[in-house]
Amino acid sequence: MLLGLQNVTFEFGARTIVEDATWHIQPNERIGLIGYNGTGKSTLLKVLTGQYSPAKGTVEKGRETTIGFLHQDLLGFDTDDSILEVAMGAFERVKKLEKELELLGIELEKTGDESLANKYADLLHEMEVLDGYSIHHRTEEILQGLGFANADLRKQYKKFSGGWRMRVLLAKMILMNPDVLLMDEPTNHLDLPSIEWLEKYLIHYPGAVVIVSHDRFFLDRMVNKVVELYQRELHFYTGNYSYYEQEKALRIDMQQKAYENQQDYIRQNERFVERFKAKASKAAAAQSIVKRLEKLNRIENVELERPNMRINFAIDKTPGKIVVTLKHISKRFGETIILEDTGAEIDRGDKIALIGANGKGKSTLLRIIADTEPFFGEREWGHNVEESFYAQHQLEALNQNNDVLEELKEARSGKNDLELRSLLGAFLFSGEAVEKKIKVLSGGEKARVALAKTIASKANFLILDEPTNHLDIHSVDLLVESLNKYEGTIVLVSHDRYFISRIANKIWDIEDHKIREFKGTYAEYEDWKERKEKADAALLKAEGNKQLTKGISVKKESKNQVETPLANTQNNIIDKEFKKILQKQKNIFQQLEEKIAKLSKIKSQLEIDLASPDVYNNRTKFIQTESEYKTNTDNLIKANTDYEIAFEKLMNLEKKI
Repeated sequence: MLLGLQNVTFEFGARTIVEDATWHIQPNERIGLIGYNGTGKSTLLKVLTGQYSPAKGTVEKGRETTIGFLHQDLLGFDTDDSILEVAMGAFERVKKLEKELELLGIELEKTGDESLANKYADLLHEMEVLDGYSIHHRTEEILQGLGFANADLRKQYKKFSGGWRMRVLLAKMILMNPDVLLMDEPTNHLDLPSIEWLEKYLIHYPGAVVIVSHDRFFLDRMVNKVVELYQRELHFYTGNYSYYEQEKALRIDMQQKAYENQQDYIRQNERFVERFKAKASKAAAAQSIVKRLEKLNRIENVELERPNMRINFAIDKTPGKIVVTLKHISKRFGETIILEDTGAEIDRGDKIALIGANGKGKSTLLRIIADTEPFFGEREWGHNVEESFYAQHQLEALNQNNDVLEELKEARSGKNDLELRSLLGAFLFSGEAVEKKIKVLSGGEKARVALAKTIASKANFLILDEPTNHLDIHSVDLLVESLNKYEGTIVLVSHDRYFISRIANKIWDIEDHKIREFKGTYAEYEDWKERKEKADAALLKAEGNKQLTKGISVKKESKNQVETPLANTQNNIIDKEFKKILQKQKNIFQQLEEKIAKLSKIKSQLEIDLASPDVYNNRTKFIQTESEYKTNTDNLIKANTDYEIAFEKLMNLEKKI
């Protein structure tokens, strides 16, 4: 066991979070910790890390066990360091070794002391064991996987938004490689490509991983065990989230049947006692039954306790056929182009999901549609359109000094206080809770207030930016159900693949600064994209583009010919041009093989030299050889990385022969 709870009871104020709970976390487990909002999942993680102490029981931790904890409170951290330096903070020992070796090297040059040379060699060996010469490369690789461009790595951490800061801290946590990695809503600040990268990374993570998440797609792909915090108890399920759903339904059904059978048994015996307790011949039997009933281990009735929001989107007016028309839209931030001379049309009844990587301009496009962002071009409203904009960042959308009721009044719905209180009750704000200030609410509570404001508006056009953030899985289900019943039009941004797959009938992506539309569901889009990417891997644009294309439709050279699906253009590939590209890739691959062999040979010789007494006793020669060894090692790491990339490209090309 790496970490765990033994008969733990934890109370937060007057509320009991968990009672007499035992949980042992084993190596290689990938655990999803789930539960309704407010049950105390994040608090339980803090109990595991020792930030909170239990009222009863013990938190057990292996002597050598290391713990990494990624949580939202980390966003309070600030520094002038670059994001590369912040992420490399994971290698404290290596960085300390680098400084020690540098100072020791200077001292060796001056004195040539043999004891210093021995210490230098020991530190050098430790650096090699820790793979210290590759930390820059490993850090850059992780940051790039999480969506950072090379140009970003030297920028100051403090200049990035909260979501990007959380990615840096996630990279640092991964690089620390703890035995137990605790993650509280890790996907909240990630786009789809980064979520997919994180899935691939964590699947092969050597330690144990505990994840609090409301993203069921992520949980399904990631976890092999589910721990549910429900009614102050921990319930264990061996499998992913889909298995948990099925197994929980089965357990509830079995408990309900057992409860009903026991109730029948109790009623029959009580009737016997009532009928015969006064008869002398049956009195002893009746008394025996009474004692048996008193000792009976009573099965509880199944009553699911869960926060049921009553979401009911209503509209006052029916808009015209066209809701919004975008023409020649352009938008840039400084030198960065977001959109360039692009357009689209939103029709009545559309439920559009705008997807893709962060930084492409999804939220910017939503603000343009909502007329809250300046731009070049034309945006035309249709007839009778009444919009409501649910903003991604609740701090931007809500007035922190208002109480909950005051905030809802700002929706200008025309409802009186009694009607607004009734609406807030549907969103789990009742009694004095409506007088809470926005600034003291949790993330989930703020999300519910913003949703209530959206509903109060009775808009026929909803613009939703990450509406599922901070909502638990059950609340997401309720939101899906209500949006599917909604008769208006929706355009939304979300990285929750389950949510998109249940809502959208059109998919928008921003590619080459243009809005690209796919008419169909998210599942159909994913299937089309997969087929398209396979075709793209074998296609080259007619003008001689030598890069493997991804997500781009190939145009025919003739100006009179229209754009056609990639799958139908494979026969148009010019064999001669393709073979030329293939041969060039083979040459690159062969050159890298030769380079790696040469560098490996040099490395072996340098290792022999470093162990040689002739070099060891000559301080100048030793320092020079050590420097050459470090440079050679860095070059070998880079060559191996280039080799893997070249090999993958070559395999993709050869598959198409």
